[in-house]
Amino acid sequence: MHRVEEARFKKGATAGTLSNAGDLPHASSSHLIRGKALIFWDLKVPGERYARKLDAIDTDQITPAADCVSESLETLDERWKAGSFRYLMPDFRERVHRGETFVIAGDRFAIGSSREMSPAGLKGVAEEVGLELVIICGHNMGDIFRRNALNLGLHVVQSPEAVADARDGDEFTLDPETRQVTNLTQGKSYDPVPLTAKEDEIRRSGGIITIGRREFPSAVTRAVSIESPDAALARLMTTTEQIVWAHRVDKERRELKPGETLRVFADLLPASDGTAPFAIHTFNQITGGQTIYPRQAAIANDHFVFTGREDDDRQTAIGRAFARAQELTPPYYATPGDGIFHFYFPEQGLVMPGQFIPGADSHSRAYGAYGAVGIGVGSTTLGFGWATGYVYFTLAAARRVVFGGRLQPWVSGKDIVLELLRRWGAKQSQGMSVEFIDANQQLPIAYRNTIANMMAEAEAQNGIFAADAMTRAWYADKGVTAFPYPEISPGLDAHYEIDEELSLDDVMPMIARPFSPGNAFPADEIARERIVFDKALIGSCTNGSYDDLLQAALVISNARRLGATRSARPLVVFPGSGGVGRQIEQPDVRLGGESIADVFRSAGGEIRQSWCGPCFGQGPDALQPGQRAITSFNRNWQNRMGVGGEGYLASPAVVAASALLGYMGPPSELGLKWDAEKYGI
Repeated sequence: MHRVEEARFKKGATAGTLSNAGDLPHASSSHLIRGKALIFWDLKVPGERYARKLDAIDTDQITPAADCVSESLETLDERWKAGSFRYLMPDFRERVHRGETFVIAGDRFAIGSSREMSPAGLKGVAEEVGLELVIICGHNMGDIFRRNALNLGLHVVQSPEAVADARDGDEFTLDPETRQVTNLTQGKSYDPVPLTAKEDEIRRSGGIITIGRREFPSAVTRAVSIESPDAALARLMTTTEQIVWAHRVDKERRELKPGETLRVFADLLPASDGTAPFAIHTFNQITGGQTIYPRQAAIANDHFVFTGREDDDRQTAIGRAFARAQELTPPYYATPGDGIFHFYFPEQGLVMPGQFIPGADSHSRAYGAYGAVGIGVGSTTLGFGWATGYVYFTLAAARRVVFGGRLQPWVSGKDIVLELLRRWGAKQSQGMSVEFIDANQQLPIAYRNTIANMMAEAEAQNGIFAADAMTRAWYADKGVTAFPYPEISPGLDAHYEIDEELSLDDVMPMIARPFSPGNAFPADEIARERIVFDKALIGSCTNGSYDDLLQAALVISNARRLGATRSARPLVVFPGSGGVGRQIEQPDVRLGGESIADVFRSAGGEIRQSWCGPCFGQGPDALQPGQRAITSFNRNWQNRMGVGGEGYLASPAVVAASALLGYMGPPSELGLKWDAEKYGI
């Protein structure tokens, strides 16, 4: 059983050989930072051209996937700088170099991916010419980006008032001591949304590497202790709060309050081949590279592995060399094709109820399906964790969603989460920690995975289903009956800022239009529009489980009897892991002895390796300009699945039905009548 381990020294290294960095230097600038406004306007607002700043600029727009590449540790950020706002503002680098260094954007800036290439690239663009970049945005900044920026020493300020007032050509200053922003042109000053004391300390120190060097000597000798709260205290806590409390480093802290930053021991610290290089660099900078083995480390090659590009091969080689040097072996090191890490690590027994797992990928929130706290973090946080065994974590306020009612025909986890995101609207989760309650015990792990996974798109800190009978049955099916921590359930008197119910009686099959997962509509309404497409894509870390693929295959298998025998559009399937890929080649009694893979192939479908691929616009199946796809992926933001392409989101069953129809629609459009015994999982 995987457990939290204390530091392991390399040959010749001991605690006594480590140097202590001593007191932290005060690294923040003493001079005012000056520059002109560089404003992202929303050009889609009707009427006045410059009426509103652009909201919801996601990290895919800041750093396109093809630019998230490091070909060596010595040239980490070259591609990141070159790709900054490549499509959204092609002259960004030129404008920054001529002094437009105060980036102004609307609400929800930098939502999405954990890619730390974005803040590092932006910071690097200004530093090329000896300048400092400042980002000023409105409400609900992407939390992972914000933490990454603090780790790197990139100035980020949330001030809706400063954003609203800013105009092209305005001159600004930032006081690095107080973080106060002044619009010199308009003669107005603005106080930012405050940081926590620890966040401000990290910022003032110059970043997380400095903090890591100071704390490393004591971290390697600290005993790891995980202690659960007593019954009286647990009664007042959410599931997430109980897990965080149990994993806190500083045991003298007895209370947890939203908005506080604390050190938290990690059970697992996973990275992808894309996020690993910067984490490796951070780990080496803190530890010296030859003192200890990385703590709780895991790496999966799932992002840049089947592209056929030499630069991608050089990137994956960085993680491969590190794994060899640090003695990372399976299941802690997954080779290309082993799986997408949000499927691979749980099926390998590395993810368990009660764990705290910061992963360098935003969809690490998926671990909430298994009763663990999964959060997305950047590479520097991960590298810091590899060095110390813990991370800095700021607890968010909690909200609860109770799933009541009964599942309706053809409804799966994807439909539930799309409906939830539709209801939450532009504010989404408001950055909260989300507690899910499956009131009638009807959501299998495959559905829970989809819902927890897409808390990334909901902009939540995490989403979690407390482990229950459904969870234990999933593990028992894999031969796991013992767990590292006591069973946890939400406290009866836990406080939730928002408490809501989503009746499953009211949820129907959904399809999300571009360019937001929350832009979702009933699939039968979409069907009336007869929207055609170029590709149907099933799989990803959101919907790549055996059960996900089985539901799609059941639609295809039963549609044959009604004359729908071939896919009208190219149909491509991406299993969530290599294990799932092998399993779908085996006969299944529910398919009359055929395998899932054979059913897909009988309709003209193709089975690919297990990797992220077109979900983030990579590889031969990525969308080309002008192409449209219906997919079971998690994000349909602009250019996400390929530059110039349009992605629609739906469940595997709806995608399979659409492939046969030739237009987007639910299985009922094929004439299939719902039967829970026949189609349910």
